[in-house]
Amino acid sequence: MVKLIAGKKGSGKTKTLIDAIHTAEKESNGNVVAIQYGSSLNIDIYHKIRLINIEDYKIGDYDDMYGFVAGMLASNYDITDIFIDGTLRIVGRDLEEVGKMADRIAAITENVNVIFTISADVADFPETLKKYL
Repeated sequence: MVKLIAGKKGSGKTKTLIDAIHTAEKESNGNVVAIQYGSSLNIDIYHKIRLINIEDYKIGDYDDMYGFVAGMLASNYDITDIFIDGTLRIVGRDLEEVGKMADRIAAITENVNVIFTISADVADFPETLKKYL
């Protein structure tokens, strides 16, 4: 299941994401993964969360991100939640392509919660993204 936390820069997306990560960690019977660009979440996330700096893996586009998520799921069946902060910084700013990527990820994550933060005005979202709000 894919969901978005969206809004303009400074609208509180990361705070909402951190709260969701902590809730998932408390409620999950499996593994919770947080993917970030850089190290912005390092001091805010509980140590039980698998924190990944995506820069270490040279992910640069929509196909790379899909493959990364698919690979994580293929190698660890215990993942219950994946949180991705700074999606547009990681893959690019083409919202139509982000929507296609979200569709591909949704197709392989029926039993996994995947939450992306998107720093953009929701009014600019194509229909492919709006369905995940």
